[in-house]
Amino acid sequence: MKFLSRSAEETRIIGFRLGRLLKSRGVVCLYGDLGSGKTTFVKGIANALGIHENDVASASYTIVVEYLNNIPLYHIDLYRIEKDSDIDGAGIWDYINSEGITVIEWAERLGAVPDDFIRVKFAIIDEVTRDITIEGIDEKNWNYL
Repeated sequence: MKFLSRSAEETRIIGFRLGRLLKSRGVVCLYGDLGSGKTTFVKGIANALGIHENDVASASYTIVVEYLNNIPLYHIDLYRIEKDSDIDGAGIWDYINSEGITVIEWAERLGAVPDDFIRVKFAIIDEVTRDITIEGIDEKNWNYL
């Protein structure tokens, strides 16, 4: 599915809609350049799970931020990860295999990901416009939101 977001608010709304589809376990991989809207998208997912979007910030410096809620949200940012051993050392796969929703920014650093992971790709069109492509969800479910 493709979306054209013309503002940060629209990006949050698309994230919120995806968050409404997520169950108690799932992985969302985010791909895109710096400033493409990945963290803004995570704020929308978090809001759908009952976490206030103001509580969500980039996880770049901490790598993993846990939001313990009815459905736990694990926000992982691999921007500072350089080697596969760093991913293993940070326990990333433990979060991915746990109960809860795991959202991973800079997911390309994971390498190949399983087919059941949702993949969201962000492309910068201009200062405020983003092309957002979501793969790995049933489009029929999206239309019921």
